[in-house]
Parts: sequence; C-alpha cells; structure tokens
Amino acid sequence: MHGKSDKNGDKFLNLNEEAIPMSQEENSAGRKVKSYFSVSFGLVLIDKMLPYDLYINSSTHAKREKFVRIFHKGNLLEGTDLEEFRRKYHQLYVDEAERDLYLQSLVKVDGAEDVQKAEVIKDSAISYLKSVFNSEHEFTNEVLDETIEGCRESVESMVDVIEDYDITDVHKLIGQLSFHDFYTYDHSINVAMYSISILKALNPKADRKDLVVAGMGGLLHDIGKIKIPTRIINNPGKLSDEDFQVIKDHPDFGYGLLCDHDCSHHEGVDFDIIKRVVHEHHENYNGTGYPNNLKGTEISVYARITAIADFYDAITTKRSYHEVLSTQDALEVMSHSVGRKIDPKIFEVFKKNVNIILEGKSKIQLPDDFDPCQPQNILPFDKIGPKIQRSDFLKKDEQDFGRVKTDKKDNKKGRAS
Repeated sequence: MHGKSDKNGDKFLNLNEEAIPMSQEENSAGRKVKSYFSVSFGLVLIDKMLPYDLYINSSTHAKREKFVRIFHKGNLLEGTDLEEFRRKYHQLYVDEAERDLYLQSLVKVDGAEDVQKAEVIKDSAISYLKSVFNSEHEFTNEVLDETIEGCRESVESMVDVIEDYDITDVHKLIGQLSFHDFYTYDHSINVAMYSISILKALNPKADRKDLVVAGMGGLLHDIGKIKIPTRIINNPGKLSDEDFQVIKDHPDFGYGLLCDHDCSHHEGVDFDIIKRVVHEHHENYNGTGYPNNLKGTEISVYARITAIADFYDAITTKRSYHEVLSTQDALEVMSHSVGRKIDPKIFEVFKKNVNIILEGKSKIQLPDDFDPCQPQNILPFDKIGPKIQRSDFLKKDEQDFGRVKTDKKDNKKGRAS
C-alpha cells in the first residue's frame, strides 16, 4: 500500500521516508521540536480531502519516539484506506501544529457521536489550559498567546457540536464526559458550553462570533487563578478568611493578564467582552460581589450569563468529592439567589430553556458569597427561615382598598391621544 499513488500524487508514504525523532518539549540542543497527539480511528475524516497529515510512532522504545508520516494532507482518504491503517497500526497521530485543522474536521465526521467529538474538544481545551496552569513551566506571553488561540479553536469546534443544543442537552452531554482531577479545567470547559447555550436561548439569532465570545469568556473566566497557589485552588473544604481574600484577587489578575497582552491579532474575537467576563463574573446582581461591587446592568451581559453557567455547573455536575443536586433542586436553589446573586431576566430564560417544573428544594439556599469556581466537599446550604411580615400590612391594605391601580406611562399615552 505504501508508495501507492493516484492522480493527486503520492498520498501514502514509505515508512523510511520521513522518520521524525521527537521528544515532548525540547531536544538535547534545547531547541523546540515537533509534538504529536493521538487520534481515534473513528474520528478521522474519510471520503473527503484530509486537511491534516497522519502519522504513526514507528519506534519500539518507549522513551524514544519516532514519528512517521503515512498519509499526506490534501488527498482523499477512503474508508478502505483507514481500515488498512486500523489493521496495521495500533495508533494514529496528528502534528500538534495541525490540531486546529483536526478539530475543525470533527463536525464533518459521519457516524461519530457528539459525545466522542466533545471528548476530543475537551481534551484539546484541557491541553491548552494546562500550558498556562502548569507551575513547572515558565509563563510567557508566547505561552498565553498559544493558549488563547488554542482555546479559540476548541470553542469554535464546541459551537459546531452544540450550537443546536438546549441547556438540558448540554447537561446530559457533560454528564457523559470523563472528568479531570483538576477542578478548574473541567469546570471552565463546562461553563463555556453552558454559556454558549444560554446566549443561544437569550438570542436564538446570535451569530457564530457571539457564541464563540460567550464560550471563550466561559473557558477563560478563571484564568487569573494561574497566580493563585494550587493548594487554595484545589481546596474542597471551607477556605480560611485569609485564603478567601487571596482567591478574590483572581478576577483582577485575569483582567491584568489580558490587558497586558496584545490580543489585536486574534481577529474576529471581541476581547474587550472577554476581559469584562474575566473581571466581572463574581459581581453580584445586587452589588455585593467583587472586585468592584458592580450591580445590575453595570455588569456585562456576558459576565451575567457566565455567572449563571458558573453557578449551575458547580451544583449539578458530578465530582469525586461531593454529591450534586438534581436539575429541579438546582433551579429551586438558584431561584433564591435571583436579584441578589444572579440576573432575574436571564435566569427566567435559563429556567424556561431547561423546561422543568420546579418542585425541588424550596427550603434551602446558597449564601451570596458562594464561590462556584471553587471545588466543594459539601455545598454550603443555608436553611430559609419564615418571612417576617410587616406589622402594618393590614393598615396598608385598608389604605389601598377600593383604589384602582393604573400604569402612569399608559395614562399619559391615553391623555395624549
């Protein structure tokens, strides 16, 4: 099969033709070399022009990998070709530099389940987030730039897969995905997916650029945590007052990172909105949040969307360290934070999009300082006490009895006509 050619030229390569030794980061001379990622046979595009090269690892030594290109991009990969690869090789690989082309091709793969595509997109997003959260590597503008571009590619592919999903569909999809032991990775990806679906529910005519911005805001909302000690980020218990003050700095840190970085070359993405999401996702609707006590519409609508996605994922997605609420219970608990922590109008649309009658936990709520960005051993519920009635409520009723209430605005219109 190798050396076979067609009218497009050589699409299969001899195994001795392109042997590429590879280490994960740098070679012995300290120079960066190519890296590769594995791909599933079932998620390789067939019967269409392949937009990326395919490789195998021909080395028999675990510590010395040698990647060989076996198929040229720009050629037609037929189903029979892929079956022969499956018989001959244990694993296929794609050049890391072509990850974006691979992600873009996923939506065109026939027969693959959305959960398979989403798993690949999630793994890609995690690989980019890891590059900035890895404390062992030096943080540079180049690393941040690659992370932002990689996150954009992941979100664009995410939009392709879930664009027609409602919030319930997204919730089911997230439940089928594997979860990572580093809470921030999983949570950020989930928030991105929920943010896309919430924006779509708010504005069914939202264009692709807006959906990508919503997703990127969700994916990067906690990027400021790269400056927070890992022991605090991954602490599932109650934070000390000291540690809570440290964690409250992450919106400012994230905003500073993006402001100091030149994002102008990332065309087609409004980074002013993403910066605001990063900075404002912990602002409460009633003005009691942080870092600037913004309230109501002073907070970016994208940040208000992210706040609801953030809250919902924190209490409904299964973690290894705590049980979660059912959708019904979660919506009931969130309803007690409406007007305080979250936007009433957006929550109303969110609730309708989930399409579940509320019959859940009506006697518990989460405090206004509940931080959905932190892992929780136990969700810190407060019991709701009985409402205190006004002592003069009868007097007020007597004063209003028999009066007809009118809308002043409508009244003025009536007089003018």
